[in-house]
Amino acid sequence: MKSIFRVFSYLRRYPKLASLQLVCALGMTAAVFVFPIVTGYAVDKILPTPARHDEFLFWVIMALVAYGIREGLNSTRIFINNHFEQRVIYDIRSDLYGKIQTLPLNWFDTRRTGDIMTRIVEDVTNMERVLIDGIEQGLIAILQFLGIGIFLYFLNPVVAGWATLPVPLLAIGAWFYATNGRDRYKNQRSATSDLNSLLHDNISGIRQIKSYAAESVEHSRFNTASEHLRQTSLRMMRWWAVYSPSMSFTRSVGYVLVLGVGGSSVMQGTLTIGEFTSFLLFLSLFYEPIDRLNSLNQMLLSGRAAADRVFEILDAEEELHSATGEILTTKSEGEVVFENVSFSYQEQPTLHEVSISAKPGQTIALVGTTGAGKTTVLSLLARFYEKDSGRILLDGKDISGLNKPSLRSQLAYVTQEPFLFNGTVRENLELAKRHASDDEIWAALTAANGDSFVKALPEQLDTNVGERGVKLSGGEKQRLSIARALLKDAPILLLDEATASVDSETESQIQAALDRLMENRTAFVIAHRLSTIKNADRIYVLEKGRVIEQGTHTDLLAMNGKYSELSHRSFLPAT
Repeated sequence: MKSIFRVFSYLRRYPKLASLQLVCALGMTAAVFVFPIVTGYAVDKILPTPARHDEFLFWVIMALVAYGIREGLNSTRIFINNHFEQRVIYDIRSDLYGKIQTLPLNWFDTRRTGDIMTRIVEDVTNMERVLIDGIEQGLIAILQFLGIGIFLYFLNPVVAGWATLPVPLLAIGAWFYATNGRDRYKNQRSATSDLNSLLHDNISGIRQIKSYAAESVEHSRFNTASEHLRQTSLRMMRWWAVYSPSMSFTRSVGYVLVLGVGGSSVMQGTLTIGEFTSFLLFLSLFYEPIDRLNSLNQMLLSGRAAADRVFEILDAEEELHSATGEILTTKSEGEVVFENVSFSYQEQPTLHEVSISAKPGQTIALVGTTGAGKTTVLSLLARFYEKDSGRILLDGKDISGLNKPSLRSQLAYVTQEPFLFNGTVRENLELAKRHASDDEIWAALTAANGDSFVKALPEQLDTNVGERGVKLSGGEKQRLSIARALLKDAPILLLDEATASVDSETESQIQAALDRLMENRTAFVIAHRLSTIKNADRIYVLEKGRVIEQGTHTDLLAMNGKYSELSHRSFLPAT
């Protein structure tokens, strides 16, 4: 139950609202005492005497007022509770999203997007039900159960003893259901995540599914996941189908016991009819909150399974120096040095004692076959992953001690497959510089050779580009990505196959934009095309995670080694 207690710990952030909830709950509990007491008094004292009609009307009105007060307090409590629980859920979602922003990339590498989304949206919503009903039903039910239970013994201890005899059995049943039902709810939440993850993948890859005519196959996979969810839900429901009627029957035993023992007391003259009537009404009010608590038990199990999944994220280890570390107060000069850097990805060695040096303003090209470790070098410089050994220096400072947001503010990253958010052109570019002026945005687009196609869009800068930029061509998306890097105006550029997925004409436009982007900046360039790297100040050839050659284009060709082999076998001729 630790996760449930952690959910309710958020309530401490709003003590005034919590206090108002308690006051309303106490008032509502007190109000329910009026009708049974008035009824018992009327049966014994007033109804046998018709002349007391006016007094009878007074007590009827008193009962009506009590109900009015109760429902008035209930309306106030619901109003307060709605504000209360929405603030708490907002806090949980905000904490959860904030936590996700601080998690390292290797955490995301082992998680499915659909599963993460399920936790943020659906699991938090299940936690919301615990907060709403846990406060709305649980607090009032507990107060009413305790208050009326004590009052029953005040009315008649003997009958009350028989009336409460089923309570231990109800408690044992609730405990048994809670301890044995947890895994069923947990499996149901896991199956929901599996289904959402599959759905997310299929929607994201709908073009591939259609191009390979795999609709029927994917439909079958979806039905399999949906069937698994159905089965886990049914196992959960079957457990409830046994538990709920069993608890209802046990409560009914209490009514029967009171009927037998109380009726016998009336016939023996030790209990009046009015007292018996009042006791029966109180007994109904005694068992009614127990019924609500049993329903709440089911909700707590579902909420617990959801809370476990949410707090699994909140308890995950954050990215090192996501909020701490030295903050760079000035713009970097752009000097970067790798000193004998080694790195393993998920225990698989990727880089072995790599040493690379870049002076301010130099262009460094990284060359090698697929899997040689080129992208890993850029990822380590950006500290997307942490090196195993060696040092990476920025202007002479070891980046392992730097604040990561501060470090990354000095870098602009242009990848082979540019990512655009489902928003406008302006919103995508402002990722690099918040509140950039139109003049700044158009200047960046012009330098990236992207102004002409943006001006042709229906709403220009305010045109929505679609999810992942689906409304634009590959070359257009890449030019927006370059414009975004230009707008950031970072002193160090990381270019990972920025021209690999475009045609020759588009490549020349992008290459011209990249040339302008690299002016007066330190640039690390990964490319397979000779035209992209031949003018680099220094070229490093990687193979199986090691630097095997380095030098200028002319020097490396003269060596007649791996670079020479790659230039003749893989690179396109220089233009």
